[in-house]
Amino acid sequence: MMILDHFEELIEAFRGSFPVHLLVFISLFIIISPASPVHAAHEFAVYRMQQYDLQGRPYGCRNALVNVEARSIDAKSITRRCLVTSLQDFAADKYKYAQEQNAAGLLVLLPQNLSSLSSEEQDRLLQLEQDLMDEETSMPVYFTTVTDELSDMFSDLKRGAGHGRQATAVEEMLSAVTGNGFQLVFSGQQAKAQPDFQVFNIQGKLSGLGIEERLPTIAIIAHYDSYGVAPGLATGVDSNGSGVIALLEIARLFGRFYANAKTHAKYNLLFLLSGAGKFNYQGTKHWIEEHIDTGATEEATLLSDISYALCLDTIGSGAGLSLHVSKPPKEGSPIDLLMKSLQDLMQRHAPTKQISLVHKKINLADEFLAWEHERFSIRRLPAMTLSSLQRHDDPRRSTILDTRDGASVSLLADNIRMIVESLARHIYGKTNDSAPLEVFSEDQNIEMSVKGWLEFLSSKPRAQQLITKDHPILTSLLAAMSRHLSDVQLIPFTAEKRDPEFVFYSGISGVMASYSVKPALFDLFLALCIAAYLAVIYLLISNFGMVQAGLRKVLGPAKLKRT
Repeated sequence: MMILDHFEELIEAFRGSFPVHLLVFISLFIIISPASPVHAAHEFAVYRMQQYDLQGRPYGCRNALVNVEARSIDAKSITRRCLVTSLQDFAADKYKYAQEQNAAGLLVLLPQNLSSLSSEEQDRLLQLEQDLMDEETSMPVYFTTVTDELSDMFSDLKRGAGHGRQATAVEEMLSAVTGNGFQLVFSGQQAKAQPDFQVFNIQGKLSGLGIEERLPTIAIIAHYDSYGVAPGLATGVDSNGSGVIALLEIARLFGRFYANAKTHAKYNLLFLLSGAGKFNYQGTKHWIEEHIDTGATEEATLLSDISYALCLDTIGSGAGLSLHVSKPPKEGSPIDLLMKSLQDLMQRHAPTKQISLVHKKINLADEFLAWEHERFSIRRLPAMTLSSLQRHDDPRRSTILDTRDGASVSLLADNIRMIVESLARHIYGKTNDSAPLEVFSEDQNIEMSVKGWLEFLSSKPRAQQLITKDHPILTSLLAAMSRHLSDVQLIPFTAEKRDPEFVFYSGISGVMASYSVKPALFDLFLALCIAAYLAVIYLLISNFGMVQAGLRKVLGPAKLKRT
C-alpha cells in the first residue's frame, strides 16, 4: 500500500504542471547525453572544378550551390543527393552515372599528399581529370583533402551505401531509421562570370650593344599560369613553373654579362612572362597583336628583325629534351644552329640523355594550339618550344599532380645551363666552334636560386583565375625581372566585350559544412514514438483510479497489506 501511496503523490505532482516537467526532463536528458552536439557539424575547405568559357564554348561545372543530403557514390538512390567518394573509389563510369541520375553534387576526397599516390593511382587521376573536363556539367563538383572528420563521415556513408538493397522491406525500414546521415551545405554564392577580368603580361629586355633598332633580337617566352581540374589546387610546379624559373635565370645570368662592357653582345634579348597560357596562350596572342598590328611600340621594331622566339615549357623533369617546331628549320638557320648546339652540349655533359626535334604542323581547326610558339609561327615569326615532353597532349601539362615533388632541382639547373650556353654560343658568334664555350661554367648559384623559386612557386596555386594585380606570385615575378632587365612593364589586358575569347568565373574555392542528421523516416518514427509515449502517460494519469484498482486485483489484498 505504501508504494501506491507514493506513486499517487508523484502523479499528483505532475498533474498540474506536466508540460513544464516534460521540458525539464528532456533538457536533462540532452545534457547528460554522451553524444556531443559539437561533433555534429564540421566545416572544411573545398575547391570547385574548373569553370570557364573559351572561344564561346563552356567548360567545367556550371553550378556551385550544394544543400542536400550526402550519399556514397556506391549508394543505389543518388538522385538529388551530393555524392561523396574517395579518389581510389572514383571512376569515369561512376561520374557519368551520377550525371545521368541527376545527382545534386559531387565531393571527391583527395589524400593530404598527392605524391604519396601509387603510379597506378596517379595515372588514373590524370585520366579522370581529362574525362571531367571533356564537357560541361550542371552538377557542382568539389575537391578537398581528407581529414579525420571527413574520413569518419565517409566511413559512415559507405556503411550506409547498402540502403535500398536489404533482403526485406522490414530490414530496409529498420536500416533507414537507425542509420546516420549527413547534410552537405556550401556556404558560398553561385558562380558569376567576370567579364572585366584582367590578365597580365610581364615584359622586359636587355638592349644589345649598338643601335637597338638595327640589332637582331632573340625573344625568351614562358607562360606563368598553371592548370588542373581544380584551380585552387593547381600549383603547376613543372608546367610551367620550371619554364618561368628558366626564363628568370636566363635574365639574371645574361643581365650580368650585358652590364659589363667587355661582354655586352650585339643582340637584343626580349623577355616575356605571359598570362593565360593554359587558355590557348591568350597572353602571347594579345602581346603579339599589340606590338605587331599596331606597329607603334619599340617591341614591334624588335620583333620585325627577330632571330627566333624560344618558348620554355615543362623542363624540370624527364630524361631528355624535345625541340618542338611548326616548320623544320633550314640548314644553317638560327634555330638549326641552336638545335645543334644543344645536341653537342648534351653529348658532352649528359651523354645518357637525348634531345630530339619534333615537327608538328599547326592545325587551325583545333580548339587549342599545341604549343606557345605556334602563336609566333602563325604570324610567320621563327619560333620553337623547348620541353621535356614529346607530346603536346601529355596530361602532365594540366594536372593537380604537378607538385613540388615532380620537379628536380639538379635536372632543371642542368637544363638551364645548357640553354644559357647554347644561347651564348649564338649571341657571341661561337656556333661553329668545336671547342666548348662554357661561358657560364662557373657555379652561378643556379641550384640555390632554382631551389628557392621551386619552393616559392609550389607554395601557392597559380591558376589564372586567381592571379590578380596584387597577387604575391605576380608581384614577385615583376620584382625579379626588374632586378635584371630594363624597361620592365606589367601589361594588363581583358577579353573583347562583344565576342570574348575567354570568360572566367568566381567561386574557385570556399567552405563547405557537414551536418550530422537523421533521415526523414527517422523523424516520422520518432514523432510516432513520442506521441505514443505521451498518449500512454496521459491515459495513466487520467485513469489512475482504474490503474490502482487493477493493481489491487493483480497483487491481491494480502500482498498490498504486507507492502
